[in-house]
Amino acid sequence: MATITVDKSLTNDLVRDLSASGSATVPVIAPFTGKKLYELPTSSARDVADAAAAARVAQLAWFAAGPDHRRKVLLDGHDRFLADRERLLDLLQTETGKTRGPAFEEFFQGASATRYAALAAKRVIRTRGRRAGIPLVMRTRVSYKPKGLVGIITPWNYPLSLSLMDVIPALATGNGVVQKVDNQTVLSVLAARRAFIDAGVPASLWAVVAGDGNEIGNAVVDAGDYVCFTGSTATGIKVGQRALGRVAGASLELGGKNPMIVLDDANVAKAASASVYGCFSSMGQLCVSMERIYVQRAIADQFTEAFVANVKNLVQGSALDYTTDVGSLTSAAQLERVKTHVDDAVKKGATVLAGGKARSDLGPYFYEPTVLTNVTSDMLCFTHETFGPVVAIQVVANEDEAIAAANASEFGLNASVFSGSVSRARRVADQIVAGSVNINEGYRSSFGSIDAPMGGMKHSGLGRRNGPEGLLRFVESRTVAEATGLLTLPGSGVAAGKLAGTMELALKALKALRRR
Repeated sequence: MATITVDKSLTNDLVRDLSASGSATVPVIAPFTGKKLYELPTSSARDVADAAAAARVAQLAWFAAGPDHRRKVLLDGHDRFLADRERLLDLLQTETGKTRGPAFEEFFQGASATRYAALAAKRVIRTRGRRAGIPLVMRTRVSYKPKGLVGIITPWNYPLSLSLMDVIPALATGNGVVQKVDNQTVLSVLAARRAFIDAGVPASLWAVVAGDGNEIGNAVVDAGDYVCFTGSTATGIKVGQRALGRVAGASLELGGKNPMIVLDDANVAKAASASVYGCFSSMGQLCVSMERIYVQRAIADQFTEAFVANVKNLVQGSALDYTTDVGSLTSAAQLERVKTHVDDAVKKGATVLAGGKARSDLGPYFYEPTVLTNVTSDMLCFTHETFGPVVAIQVVANEDEAIAAANASEFGLNASVFSGSVSRARRVADQIVAGSVNINEGYRSSFGSIDAPMGGMKHSGLGRRNGPEGLLRFVESRTVAEATGLLTLPGSGVAAGKLAGTMELALKALKALRRR
């Protein structure tokens, strides 16, 4: 078992940046060992209110400084973030239990999202002319103003990328931020934040709080003019309802029970290899990872054999380097959830093809990557998100059956299609009800496409992050229109009657010219 510690001076230095004024603390546990890393100071609702007030003051100057200043500061922060790579990866592994590869993937995604937001914000939210109601007689422009203060609630599983994918677009569009971080991953977020503070982001502009989910989470929702939440569907619904009660907007990335379809013309070896990563990266503790595989009967035996062989070859461990493929679950609660789902499935008749056991010899929360078959609708893992290293393989007869099975879920976050024909895969992808669909990949094609929107359908969420859509959620659009004086608009019934015929001719002319 590895010895995992965090330098006390580093911990003390980072937690000073936390908005926590009291003496209350909670222990933070290292997933690799189950031992205490440090005592985390916790915030109160009053701390949130004070941080929000300070962020609102800082936001006024930040917005007034203009888009060029914001871009310069955020790009400098990007470079400082990159320079701190090894320390950030160590912290990320230590706090989450993931291996180095997925940790770097998360680091890369955070940097990419930062660069995109910093460079694209000015273009996306610049003032533009729009088609006027009566061309030449009127002129119309649309401009954008920041929401003001954004409340952001981020989970423990991908703390770097999910923080930067929300925080940096909010800052780039001129907002202030109060972020509620999960207690488990405070150090990773504070270390990333430090890069941007050192680059010139005012410390009070991006406040970080931690503590009890109900007290602190609710306080953050109540403080924000807009709210971003990433987490479970049940909690996300409550967050959305609370925000709506204040007439505040919200974007919610929630749960998923993501399907993968393997068509009968797929390259079996490539599909089996790629899908293993799509299922078990970060031990399946990823909202877009695969938990259901539907494979056509013609290649089912061949695919299953290759898939299981690849799973059994995964190297599991706690090394802070690139020598392992899968690591540990992050908490005792996660381990219990996975064990409950697998034990329930086996008890009700499912077959375990790989895994199915805890690995206490490696550490307290390790569990083998697990492949199940014969999973039926009465089993917990059939419809409920496991959020762990468990995937079920089901044989289907044809495309239609695969598509129907993939869509038979309350969730619609991510999906995947493997095929030897891109046109066929696209045709199938177009019929899947999900916010993102990957072809011949599990999740990275869409997750890494930061110029494209990311989010869920059905109970998997509301709103989008990334792309122009991810920037526009943080601003209010405003229309300013003016009369040019070329034509005096009617001010009485008689005047309107005299112009009615002319205006009707104008409507017909605009249609003929195909003018919107």
